[in-house]
Amino acid sequence: MPKTTIFDFQAYVGLTKHLGGLAATEELMRLCEISGGDEVMEAGCGVGQTAVLLAKRHGCRVVGVDISQAMVDRAWERARRAGVEEQVEFRVADIVDLPFEDGCFDVVFGESITPFAADHDKAITEYTRVVKPGGMVGLNESTWLKPPSEELIAWFAQDMAANARTHTAEEWEALLEGAGLRDLVVRTSTIDTREEVRGLLKRYGLGGFLQMFGRGLALYARNPEYRAFLREIRQSGVAPPDVVDYLGYGLYIGRIP
Repeated sequence: MPKTTIFDFQAYVGLTKHLGGLAATEELMRLCEISGGDEVMEAGCGVGQTAVLLAKRHGCRVVGVDISQAMVDRAWERARRAGVEEQVEFRVADIVDLPFEDGCFDVVFGESITPFAADHDKAITEYTRVVKPGGMVGLNESTWLKPPSEELIAWFAQDMAANARTHTAEEWEALLEGAGLRDLVVRTSTIDTREEVRGLLKRYGLGGFLQMFGRGLALYARNPEYRAFLREIRQSGVAPPDVVDYLGYGLYIGRIP
């Protein structure tokens, strides 16, 4: 039986997140020049919050993919509640092997997803493959603001609970250029922990946040595996004190020639 991961718990609670919150999502939308007639693929759609926002805000069609069936199920629930189920589609898929023909989307949009891929080059190559000429790839990814120590790299992989790894802005830019993207826009930001909490509230709303909190408490009360998982995180997942000096996030946008 596969080991339960943090993503299984997040799917149950109904929460996925990324650095920069709603403000970063809105800025990435703007930089990707998304409009009503666009076909958008969201890489790593999670519980569907951004896909629903894209559909409601821009009137575009969105296909969200995620490697987790539980995430996809939760995303469909969210879309139905929001009344946009005719504008969205959610599918189980791996970002390093997307089940789409070449050049079928106007935009590929991703938030805090590529670091979890087994092969970052392959994932970004897949993003570019499925975008039409003239289309855009836009990513919000965790970013080392300066070269990290081995301790920080190990903490990042453990904290993400998925052996994740990330890059400096220069390394992300090189990956996008290597995949054939041009006219790159790169914007990096530091982390403000208070703003991150406020951003989460804005993204899900107070009612949604309280609902997720309640689900988390219920899961803690009845699921010993979840309690053991949280104990493990508490014991080994304390962030190094200087992490905010090193880790931030970046918006990376490029166009297919």
